[in-house]
Amino acid sequence: MRIAVNARFLLKDRLEGLGRFSDEVLKRITRSHPEHEFVFFFDRDYDASFIYAPNIIPVKVFPPARHPFLYYIWFEWRLPALFRKWKVDAFLSPDGFLSLSTSITQVPVMHDLAFEHYPEYVSKTGAAYYKKYFPRFAKKAARIATVSEFSKKDIHACYGIAMDKIDVVYNGASPVFKEMAPEKIQAFRESHFGGKPWFVYVGSLHPRKNIGRLLQAFDAFKKQDNLQYQLVIIGRKAWQTREMEDVFASMTHKNEVHFTGRISDEELLPYLCAARALTYVPVFEGFGLPLLEGFCCALPAITSNVSSLPEIAGDAALCVDPLSIAAIADAMFRLSTEESLYLKLQDKARQRATAFSWELSANKLWQCLEKSIFDRA
Repeated sequence: MRIAVNARFLLKDRLEGLGRFSDEVLKRITRSHPEHEFVFFFDRDYDASFIYAPNIIPVKVFPPARHPFLYYIWFEWRLPALFRKWKVDAFLSPDGFLSLSTSITQVPVMHDLAFEHYPEYVSKTGAAYYKKYFPRFAKKAARIATVSEFSKKDIHACYGIAMDKIDVVYNGASPVFKEMAPEKIQAFRESHFGGKPWFVYVGSLHPRKNIGRLLQAFDAFKKQDNLQYQLVIIGRKAWQTREMEDVFASMTHKNEVHFTGRISDEELLPYLCAARALTYVPVFEGFGLPLLEGFCCALPAITSNVSSLPEIAGDAALCVDPLSIAAIADAMFRLSTEESLYLKLQDKARQRATAFSWELSANKLWQCLEKSIFDRA
């Protein structure tokens, strides 16, 4: 077979949610199936590190598809012509976008439908495009992959897609994320923030991630904190950060909040291993990869009791109402003071991490693609 692949999110040194998923599963699928050819369609110059195997043909497709109008040109005009040129048998799209202008077998990975529930957190033009086209993509798809049972049920409820047409393909975590030696953890702690303990948040900074309430909860927690805890915020500023910035400006304990910006996985590792807990309380999430990365480092978590997060966290986290500043602050207090709770969740985190892997993710996605082709044969 010759399989076309949407490779738009394979961006060197800028792999986040969609890009990380694409990178991890595509490298494994292409290397595991040398009997097939894969045509990777990029929308800009690509890095050679993403050409994982000799059976990949890279193709740069103009224009860069980063705006709804350009999405339409790329997926409805440019790709169908290229499907015909390269005589592809199927199209795999890790970011959920499909072409409505082709009859070949197509499989999208729809990570979540956050734009259906929180359209205010997306640009107006983006939200309008997603709400118009994603229902059509869902109906066009031969099969759909998604990253949690929660998202599977959400796709079924929102778009009426039969449950047996949707396959759950969980995320995995990079092998970079693992426990460090105790002496290395202690050395890192002593060299950062004056040796004071910290909570850590990992992820991009935008309203759906609920950073404003996390900051308010940290301020409330500090009223009863005797150990001088710090809060470390790791990730790039995405969009609509004004509310977060206003909350930060009004904080009593703003000097104990540290923004690192985007850092590499290798740089992130000791921050996770040396933290007391991950504080990750989005209002909506299709999977929540930082939870899993933390679990691989034996890091307990405070997370939200909504969307997919309880499913992914299992019993390795304290799940709280993300809209309740008091609940988030109370969870911080409990994890900072209850050593038995901390040790219990640390052990649960280790166990939970074993339930996920990128090898399993790649195998599940390949099975989904194979089923789609056989179903249409």
